[in-house]
Amino acid sequence: MTAPKSTDEAVEQILSTYDTITVVGASANTSKAANEVPAYMKNHGWRIIPVNPTAEEIVGERVYRSLADIPEQVGLVDVFRPGPECAEVARAAVAAGASALWLQLGIRSEEARAIAEEAGLLYVEDRCLIIEQRRTGIVPA
Repeated sequence: MTAPKSTDEAVEQILSTYDTITVVGASANTSKAANEVPAYMKNHGWRIIPVNPTAEEIVGERVYRSLADIPEQVGLVDVFRPGPECAEVARAAVAAGASALWLQLGIRSEEARAIAEEAGLLYVEDRCLIIEQRRTGIVPA
C-alpha cells in the first residue's frame, strides 16, 4: 500500500481496501452512533465484527469481548471509545495484526496516532465512516 499524503487519501484508501470493519466499542443500543454506524456500513456492503465486553449480538453479528478474541485476521479497526482509551485500543490493534485504525468523529488521541503510525497502520481520527462513505460513494467490491 502506498502511504497516503492526506487524511482524505487515507479515508479513500481505507474505504476502498477493506470489506470488513472490526468495531471496538460497538453498542447494542440502537440510539447510539456506535450501533448506527456499523448498521449503516453493514447495509452498504461491509462485513461487521463487533467488539464489546458485555453484548452477545450487535447488528445481527456475534460479538467478541476483545480484539485478541477474534479468530481471524483483523484489518480495519474502527473505534468508538473515549480518546484516553484509544492508545490501549491501538496497542491491541497492532497486536492483532490490524493494518488500519479509524477513530470515529469527535475522538482524537496523539498517543494512538503515534502507536499506529510507528506500526505502519493507516490512521484516521475524528471522522465518521457514514459521512466519509457518503462523501466518497465508495462501497466494497
